[in-house]
Amino acid sequence: MIDDFAEDGLLAKAIEGFVAREPQRNMASKVSESIKKQHSLVVEAGTGTGKTFAYLVPALRSDKKVILSTGSKNLQEQLFSKDLPIIKKALNYTGKIALLKGRANYLCLERMYHQYAAAGDLDKQLRADLARVKNWSIKTKDGDISKCTTVTEDNSIWPILTSTNDNCLGSDCEHYSDCYVVKARKRALNADIVVVNHHLFLADVVVKDTGFGELIPKADVMIFDEAHQLPDLACHYFGEQLTSRQLFDLAKEINLVYRTEVKDMSQLQQCADKLQKCTQDLRIVISQQPPKGNLRFLFNQEAVKKEISYLVDALDFCHEVLLLAVGRSTTLDNCLERIKQYTMLLKRLQQTNITGFSYWYESSYNSFIFALTPLSVADKFTELLTERKGSWIFTSATLSVDNQLDYFTKRLGLTNADSLILESPFDYINQTILCVPRYIPSPNEQGNAEKLANILLPVIEANNGRCFFLCTSYAMMNALAKQFRELTKLPVLVQGETSKVKLLEQFIHTGNALLIATSSFWEGIDVRGDTLSCVIIDKLPFTSPDDPLIKARMEDCQMQGGDAFNDVQLPEAVITLKQGVGRLIRHHNDRGAVIICDNRLVMRPYGATFINSLPSSPRTRDIKKVISFLTTKS
Repeated sequence: MIDDFAEDGLLAKAIEGFVAREPQRNMASKVSESIKKQHSLVVEAGTGTGKTFAYLVPALRSDKKVILSTGSKNLQEQLFSKDLPIIKKALNYTGKIALLKGRANYLCLERMYHQYAAAGDLDKQLRADLARVKNWSIKTKDGDISKCTTVTEDNSIWPILTSTNDNCLGSDCEHYSDCYVVKARKRALNADIVVVNHHLFLADVVVKDTGFGELIPKADVMIFDEAHQLPDLACHYFGEQLTSRQLFDLAKEINLVYRTEVKDMSQLQQCADKLQKCTQDLRIVISQQPPKGNLRFLFNQEAVKKEISYLVDALDFCHEVLLLAVGRSTTLDNCLERIKQYTMLLKRLQQTNITGFSYWYESSYNSFIFALTPLSVADKFTELLTERKGSWIFTSATLSVDNQLDYFTKRLGLTNADSLILESPFDYINQTILCVPRYIPSPNEQGNAEKLANILLPVIEANNGRCFFLCTSYAMMNALAKQFRELTKLPVLVQGETSKVKLLEQFIHTGNALLIATSSFWEGIDVRGDTLSCVIIDKLPFTSPDDPLIKARMEDCQMQGGDAFNDVQLPEAVITLKQGVGRLIRHHNDRGAVIICDNRLVMRPYGATFINSLPSSPRTRDIKKVISFLTTKS
């Protein structure tokens, strides 16, 4: 198998410009060994290692059933549409490959026909969109909503026309035999390689889908790319949430059945209206509280307590009414189950004194989320690996902290896994420069956006834009955007002003832009060449200790005798910083500067942990040296 990666191997013969890389061969060898031994493996493969091919080749060579899971739908599409076809052709692989997405990505025929029967409820624009979807539904083979060219994927019609785990009727549905989710699962069952994403994988592990068991078939080999996302995602999926959307959807569905199926029961409309009003009133009261916080604090507010009791009454009323209609409508029977489920969940969410969980909420004017999240998923993951025998492989460019993988392996309970750290083959010593500028304001200093903009403007203009400014908060992002738009004639692009895809297209197309962004641009963005040659980071990305989940993890860590800062906050920040810095060098010809505007990197002892976790680059505190580096041709 290793010969596939040689200078005269199958990959070199099939792929134009393929370069044999020792780290890639090492990783492929280790993955192959883990598959043969049915063992777990954790691999940090630095940018440029070629990790995707390093796990795909042994996976396809193994002749085993393989699940490939990626960090996002975009990466999932790239793996399925671009990387796998290349390797399939190179190896002359004849097995079947399937792409499987979560149910929210497939049109639900039951919900579409239901909406058609009550189309008068929708506004004019949504009725027009519904008609377009109906026309598309006649032609589509797989019901994948991303392929509907007449209605965009972010259109508000889709949540109405796709199913959730809550409202899917499973095998009781009259459209079960035509169901696109069922068909997608059948394709996955018959495939040798199935491409999924972490959200789908974890949702599937936690909730065995109604009516036809889990969506993802059992496999011999599980490979997780972008695995650094798994611990936080697993905490989310192994927890429980009650949202305003779930309650509003439930009320809408009861109302819809009243108008289309069970027209002689006006109590259905009464109980649905009561549920909708109580949810709305609760939402308004919560929107007057801080946007994120501890549920214990929230549920102790008198106004919130009162609205919660009204919501419980509304759910009880719905329960009584729907009991009278049992057997008259499959959808109503499903709604009755959901009422029981939400009532029990609301009780559990109010028991905020149970240890081992974080109880938190998030709210905006339009919505709220109540959540309980386990502080550790190590036991759950260990149980999962024991239950599903096989080879489990976890890889990412950002798993280690200070050249150790312990933080990642402990969080997922992977104490017996083999491990491997492969450095990036890129020449960071000559390709990059790292700067912590002198005279920068402290992170929380008043007016620091204005000061930073003035200090950094000369670099950005000398570099003719071509710069990402990654921020740790929306407030800082907006303040910097305002400053730079006043100071420079260069195009200033700001996250949120258009979609992420369009922003990136604009950044690449203009060729001289400054893109100011926050969280979603810190990872998964690949801009190669001269278009991006400077990445600026406003401060070290520590999660606020007020964040309810981090706060609970820190308290739990202290109770167990650990050091909350060094064991929780610091490693989280290191991995995030590695992701942000990793946006710069994406190819062996790339060149550029990283500027981190935080004196703590050089003034605090823990700064060394950050520095040791980043690729080795020449370091300076002099902005002029950065300008000289950027304006000198290599």
